Amino acid sequence: MKYLLHSVSYAGLWGQASLGVDDFVRKAAGLGYDGVMLMAKRPHVSVLDYGAAERAALRRLLEECGLKHVCLAGYNNLTADMEHGEVPMREINVSYLMELAGLAQDIGAQTVRIFTGYENPAADYSRQWRLIVDTLREAGDRCAGYGVVLGVQNHHDVGVGYESMADLLRTVDRENVKAMFDAWAPGLQGDDLEKAAGLMAPWTVHTTVADYQLRPRWKYRPDLVNYEKQTPFVQAVPMGSGFLNYAGFFRSLKEEGFDGTVAYEMCSPIADGGSMESLDRYAARFLEWVGRYVE
Repeated sequence: MKYLLHSVSYAGLWGQASLGVDDFVRKAAGLGYDGVMLMAKRPHVSVLDYGAAERAALRRLLEECGLKHVCLAGYNNLTADMEHGEVPMREINVSYLMELAGLAQDIGAQTVRIFTGYENPAADYSRQWRLIVDTLREAGDRCAGYGVVLGVQNHHDVGVGYESMADLLRTVDRENVKAMFDAWAPGLQGDDLEKAAGLMAPWTVHTTVADYQLRPRWKYRPDLVNYEKQTPFVQAVPMGSGFLNYAGFFRSLKEEGFDGTVAYEMCSPIADGGSMESLDRYAARFLEWVGRYVE
């Protein structure tokens, strides 16, 4: 397996310290990562901001830093705006995924992370499912010439359950549409991570990891002179100190032949604050942890 650092960790999106793309690439190399997962939106690698010159320069930098394994992280929602049928959202989404594939090819990325869709009240579930299947098939076909794999992450509502994700990829049935299957979602859903990883391993080319603690939340009810339990708050913590069974998750993936890329991300507020020192400490801790418990 090869280990990547996700640039979203240093994007400043949750008030933490931030780095530009070039400085982030150098940071990942300095920490000892094999590659990077690059956020394909501002303030990082947006398709609008990276023309031919910027793409060539980024590719040179990645090569100079010895980062041979690159994943481009797209941000899409295939069920967006189903309220307005006259808007060609499927065409818009396919065009965007093709742009991502072209960008990935130009910077030397091997994979593109994509999403399915959030459930939309404007259509029933089966219609949304069909739309996502059809869109992923078309995107797979149209992106085949770029030589990159589209990896569906189990993040958005449709297909987020691991059994549904397996159903989705089996139905899409495209060689270049695979899974970027993470432990985070099934862990929060109370699933057996070893079982989930074992089922998804044949499709999985990449997984993104972070560890979390659950913190109880309560709302005071003065009418009852008591507290009402709320959905727990999820807080990122250093690898190995959270509740997710990553040892079992990776053991099952490896037993089923997984040998892809693994990205570490800080995609939420972290327990120790958002200073550069904290971000670097978490990123370094991941490599220590993975060398001890996964390799």
